[in-house]
Amino acid sequence: MNGTNSIHLVSCVSIKSEHPCSAGLLYRSPWFEKARAYVLAQGGPWYILSAEHGLVHPDTVIEPYERTLNTMGIHDRRAWAERVKDQVRRQGLSPERFVILAGQRYREFLLDFLNGRSESVVVPMEGLGIGQQLRWLTQSMRNG
Repeated sequence: MNGTNSIHLVSCVSIKSEHPCSAGLLYRSPWFEKARAYVLAQGGPWYILSAEHGLVHPDTVIEPYERTLNTMGIHDRRAWAERVKDQVRRQGLSPERFVILAGQRYREFLLDFLNGRSESVVVPMEGLGIGQQLRWLTQSMRNG
């Protein structure tokens, strides 16, 4: 399926540039680079789920930071999700489909909300370990 009726949401990663730059180029891990290549090949808009900034357009210039949802308590993760929901509302994002390339902690309090704003929410790499995710992204690029 062509991504033009989809919005991809990609989680941030810990490996970042040392200097401020566009969010789409700030994150430097092999996983993020493959995820970015995958979503760009799909076409359509995409956003980054940043532990520090919430929902970030890839062209937005931001500074490196050290925050991650993986070490936050449940109260802080709920507050982060409320911030993202507000940003989604303000951006008016309501595609046919959200495609989420993010771990459980980044999705846990967003799925019901996103399902209410679209016909479907897809988590194509759900349940896969990092090595499996890298393979999935590589294979999807070859097949797409």
